[in-house]
Amino acid sequence: MPEPSVTQLELASHSAVPAARTGFDGPFLLRAFLGGTGRANATSSLSAAPDPELEARIARIEATYARLGLAARFRSTPLDPPGLAAALEARGYRADKGSLVMAGPIAFAAEDPAVEALPAPDEDWLSVIATADYQTPARREEKTRAPAMMMVPATWMLLRLDGRPAATAQVAADGVLAGIFDVAVHPDFRRRGLARRVLGAAVAWAVARGAETAWLQVSAENAPAVSLYRQLGLGECYRYRYFVSSAG
Repeated sequence: MPEPSVTQLELASHSAVPAARTGFDGPFLLRAFLGGTGRANATSSLSAAPDPELEARIARIEATYARLGLAARFRSTPLDPPGLAAALEARGYRADKGSLVMAGPIAFAAEDPAVEALPAPDEDWLSVIATADYQTPARREEKTRAPAMMMVPATWMLLRLDGRPAATAQVAADGVLAGIFDVAVHPDFRRRGLARRVLGAAVAWAVARGAETAWLQVSAENAPAVSLYRQLGLGECYRYRYFVSSAG
């Protein structure tokens, strides 16, 4: 299968991470949940075409999020209309350091009897994710509510060692695309190859449902994770940043 396009991967990211409220303003998709994860609480452009209404559109989007009690946040990708980043910076927005979207053929699938495929994140699964420093109560609650909102097949993988929850991943099977999220290893079990094991089991689950290409999103600053994903055959497709209003 050829490398998926930016549009395909952006659409898959929205399907894999549901939001309670969605709407459109022209080519911009607005999503809102509990203010946790960026994907479910940000605006994204789905067209890189010039937008003559850009300034007015940004103002309307800001008003929408203010009405919902959330900070305005924009997910900036190669699908941005020309001038979006400059317009946001002029309004006082600041960007984070960015993330990579990586993808590649599934060549590392490996079923593992020690890895459970859960229908929803349970307390053990959440306990591993809680060891990641980017988790917040809002993000946890969004993850708890997500299974009932999923429109594509998904599962929450949990690897136990010595009876203890040790490593996790979430995978969504969206046609030929397998989206991988929440890869985490408990600090007590790191440097033992558990991330590779849980990833192999996750994509094996997706392959059984028709997936051919794995993809994921990872912080550009997370060098160990990026290195692992490259070893598994995933390459960088593009990068994205979140712009957040300084008034938020």
